Amino acid sequence: MGKGSTLPGKLALMLCPDILRQVEVPEHIIAVTGSNGKTSTVELIAAILRGAGNTVVLNEKGANQLEGVATSVLTHADLQGRVVADILLLECDERSTAQIFRYFPPKQLVITNLFRDQLTRNGHPEWIYDAILSAIPPEVELILNADDPLSSCFSRGHEKVSWFGLDRSAASSKQPTGVYHDGACCPICKGPMEYDYVHYNHIGAYRCRRCGHHKPKTDYNGTSLDLETGELVIDHWVSILLDFCSIYHAYNILAAYAVSRQNGVGPEQAAEVVNQYALQSGRTQSFTLGEHHGTLLTSKHENSISYDTNLRYIAGTKRDCVVLIIVDSVSRKYFTCETSWLWDIDFAQLKAPHVKQIILSGRYANDLAERFSFTELENWSVQPSIFAAAQALEDGGKEELYVVTCFSDRDKLLDHVEKEI
Repeated sequence: MGKGSTLPGKLALMLCPDILRQVEVPEHIIAVTGSNGKTSTVELIAAILRGAGNTVVLNEKGANQLEGVATSVLTHADLQGRVVADILLLECDERSTAQIFRYFPPKQLVITNLFRDQLTRNGHPEWIYDAILSAIPPEVELILNADDPLSSCFSRGHEKVSWFGLDRSAASSKQPTGVYHDGACCPICKGPMEYDYVHYNHIGAYRCRRCGHHKPKTDYNGTSLDLETGELVIDHWVSILLDFCSIYHAYNILAAYAVSRQNGVGPEQAAEVVNQYALQSGRTQSFTLGEHHGTLLTSKHENSISYDTNLRYIAGTKRDCVVLIIVDSVSRKYFTCETSWLWDIDFAQLKAPHVKQIILSGRYANDLAERFSFTELENWSVQPSIFAAAQALEDGGKEELYVVTCFSDRDKLLDHVEKEI
């Protein structure tokens, strides 16, 4: 039928539980997991490796649990059960790594970061760390974020490790940012952590005063980042132009660059592909609403860091703007009305002169309003109906418009606007 990213694989596994053991896949398997950035990183890796002449099969729709991976693999298999490709590239849900690697043990594993993410389902980040650690094959090559105190711990006792990271930039701060500080204590010995600089939240140059756990020397290093001009320089001379000026996106590029270099792609070739590529994941969308030019910034469900990153992007812009925040669905995986994660989002970042108005909308607009009542922000109002909020914006004003919401709610707004191609 040409539809379904999870259901076909789920049905196949019900009909034949060992079907994935009967499929012949490429020997070269690259897996990407972590709290944030998986989909964009996988998309960039695929573009670079394909640009270098490789045939790459991946779970394009981002269905990253076992059923979704099964759908992708079986879709690309021929009638003899062979997936004919040079590389199988898999985005993997953190909790599903053990299931997926049972059938498809990776040659290389990229771990982007570990943050608070969907706490109802995932619990604490250290619980996710343990789940991934138990799934890692001993012979796999790890490609790790050197700037993340927790995910860098996967290197302990592991022989094959490559690192990517980012030097201090104009966007860096002296102290960890955000509402909470999960990097205050060392993930190894629980001693106090100190930071030379921080890029966002607790990602940066860290060192434990007690055991010495620290940011390792990077193999692929972002030596310069200018979010105003949108340029990332890797290893002092490889220039990458950011199509979305966010430090979040810079880390996705660094991870993809590291993977491509580890697979024999030259630095100029990797940079050329990235500079000419526009992400297809749909996390950003331009549109017109009345006289407003709008930008939709899609955040991950129940993930405060994802929301923080989009709010930070808005705060870094200079043009007068209106911000519409929509929370109409909490999860697309299970039913819950649990909204404590809203209190982990640093909405105070919107306290900037160019943010003229903030509108809170959706089923949980009142939960948002309660959260906003504990900030110093005053220029916000509540409009529970998404349609009514869109109508009010269409009828007045011509400032830039930024919409922050999750994947389940994005089309509830886009159905009322003129999308730009």
